[in-house]
Amino acid sequence: MKTLIIAEKPDMGRTIASVIEPKAANRRTYLEGERYIITWAIGHLVALAEPDQYDARYKKWNDQDLPIIPQSFKLWPNPRTKDQLKQIGELAKRCGKLVNACDAGREGQLIFHYIRQYLKLSQPADRLWISDLTPETIRKGFDSLRSDYDYEPLTKAARARSEADWLIGMNASRAFTIRHKALLSVGRVQTPVLALLYDRHKEITAFQSDTYFVVKASFDQEGFVYSGIWQGDRLTDKEKAEALAAKTKDKPGVIADYQVAESKEYPYRLYDLTLLQREANGKHGYSAKKTLDIAQALYEKHKVISYPRTNSNYVTEENLPVMQKVLSMLQGTESYKELAGGADRSRVHKGNKAVCNPSKVEDHHAIMPTPKRASGLSQEEQNIYDMIVRRFLSHYYPPAVYKNHTVMTLVEGETFRTKAKEQLEPGWKVVQQQDAASSNRKSKRKGNDDSSGADEEELETDQPFILKPEKPVHCVTAEATEKATQPPKAFTEGTLLKAMEGAGKSMEDDELREAMKDTGLGTPATRAATIERLKHVGYIHLAGKRLDITPKGCAAIELIRGAGVELLASPEMTGRWEQRLHQISKGEASDDQFIAKVKQFATMVVDKVRQQRPAAPGTFEERASAGSGKRGAKERSGGSRASQSSRGTKGEGSSRTTRAASAVSSPTAKKTTAAAAPASRTAVGACPREGCGGTIIEGNRGYGCSSYREGCKFVIWKDQQGKSVSLTMVKSLLEKGSTSVLAFKQENGESIKGRLVLADRNHGTVVQQAADKKA
Repeated sequence: MKTLIIAEKPDMGRTIASVIEPKAANRRTYLEGERYIITWAIGHLVALAEPDQYDARYKKWNDQDLPIIPQSFKLWPNPRTKDQLKQIGELAKRCGKLVNACDAGREGQLIFHYIRQYLKLSQPADRLWISDLTPETIRKGFDSLRSDYDYEPLTKAARARSEADWLIGMNASRAFTIRHKALLSVGRVQTPVLALLYDRHKEITAFQSDTYFVVKASFDQEGFVYSGIWQGDRLTDKEKAEALAAKTKDKPGVIADYQVAESKEYPYRLYDLTLLQREANGKHGYSAKKTLDIAQALYEKHKVISYPRTNSNYVTEENLPVMQKVLSMLQGTESYKELAGGADRSRVHKGNKAVCNPSKVEDHHAIMPTPKRASGLSQEEQNIYDMIVRRFLSHYYPPAVYKNHTVMTLVEGETFRTKAKEQLEPGWKVVQQQDAASSNRKSKRKGNDDSSGADEEELETDQPFILKPEKPVHCVTAEATEKATQPPKAFTEGTLLKAMEGAGKSMEDDELREAMKDTGLGTPATRAATIERLKHVGYIHLAGKRLDITPKGCAAIELIRGAGVELLASPEMTGRWEQRLHQISKGEASDDQFIAKVKQFATMVVDKVRQQRPAAPGTFEERASAGSGKRGAKERSGGSRASQSSRGTKGEGSSRTTRAASAVSSPTAKKTTAAAAPASRTAVGACPREGCGGTIIEGNRGYGCSSYREGCKFVIWKDQQGKSVSLTMVKSLLEKGSTSVLAFKQENGESIKGRLVLADRNHGTVVQQAADKKA
């Protein structure tokens, strides 16, 4: 009997067939040769059944039906691709063996096994595990097929992930939607990501800008001109800054200190998917989904890059011979022959841990070009391919070498610092396009604008920086420039991807932080879909490159946190889940125990939401406090669109939430206008007053207890000791009794270090305490 090969997509199936059965007959939905029949899945042909496919009563979203916890999960075919599923079933009857040729990863494993389970295919199965679709790799993959049973732990992890997401998504989305009479989508990954955007939004809107002044001087030494920044405490007095500039202008000076040190910069890491998406967003403005789609086309259609859905930046020893073939191919191309011709093959070897590090490669190695020459690429495909090729070539070049100059110039008793980075050897940076090509690059800022080193400019140049420390200098000009501290920057898709990847690194729990360092929120393969889902359900919208959260998105996070299920909005839960799923995939943890705990959590979420006070009328409408000025106007207009589009939008990647609009009774209260909408009421935490049981909620001027009508007088005012108390600070006060170390400005203009401490847990009195004392 023949062997049935099931690929994930048609292009992959046809490519495999061209290698192992080049004379196979094309039957439209499959190809048949002498030994093999090759067909494909077209993505997810089978998925977990909707609740109403267990019981018709679940078509209506009723609180008394929650939680929905199936004893065993049912599978249901995708109605749009049921013909292809039926075709696979018919083909399997003629075959004595199966080959799982879906994507080599957790989701590919799930796609194959859901098909196998639904169709009740009992034939033994092998697993094709390859990282690119070149003929050589395909042949090598079929020569080294392993039993699919060897991947059983990965299959269990894939099923556990799917079932856990179903349990949380179905129950939490229905619970919040029913309780608050508005379509609210809740998910294990999307909700913590939304919380990242919400918290950044609150930081930006609460930010109060401070004005300060920077004195910059220009110096001349025998025709060589350089500039420096005045060193001292931050200048907040304009007259003092201008007097300092006048004092030093056109005056002689000396070089008080001159330090020179050589440094080297090595090539950036090879791309994983998230890094590629981040840099493509910054360089070309592509969304994470667009970059993934382009990369997938380069892999599947053009076969010019390796498997893109990887989380590794390294390769193994097995990849090194292929890399040498890729370099030879690039040397023969018109576009890259000059750069590839200057490459040093000896630099990429098994001892180079910046490239070859098998311990950091799990399922797939880093993204890199294949030996196939690229042709017929669109401009967008060429842009992504070019990024991958140049990153690949950079590792065949030596490090860039710099001479770092730090100069302290003294004029009239005032000190100015100069930092210059002189390029001695460009090394790998010749591979970069334009970025490193200019001979006099603009200054680079170090740190944020509100940090102490914000205005320290570093000149990068490949021209000689010639200064004689023993000779005098002349201060040609000196001027005071007004500056303002800047709020945190709003997320772009690129910076949000970075935050998702690094979620958990700022956690205070050392064990959890260590556990999450290799997980983050979502996986490289799912992060783009998560961002798109947040847009789709009306929680966020794109304003240029900036991602803005809508009033509906804000309300969703506030309600989730206010219900006492903050874990749903925390990276902690999804981080722990990904950690446990990883352990399951390695055979180190039980999938049954994992699902049992998820069922307990889903039940707890439903119970908590039942006890929550329903959202007030206007909660999901445009808010008067959404912002001010131009920024606020943009957010308000975006919020209005979000509120309109929220009716009937899809939920967590399927049609399951679409039915909510008809399944839940519509709100009876009339919609309030933007002007009448209530101000944001963010739930912060539990009231610390003994026996109260209330919740601390953010108001316009402070953080007060929700039980104030019952007599609780606890309140922390936002204005404390000259500081504006942020959400992060008040959470720390409630949980730990004090904030982290802060800088307090004194009347004489000086700053001292200290903390805000909750002195009275009954009334919310806050006092300032020196930093060296413990609260």
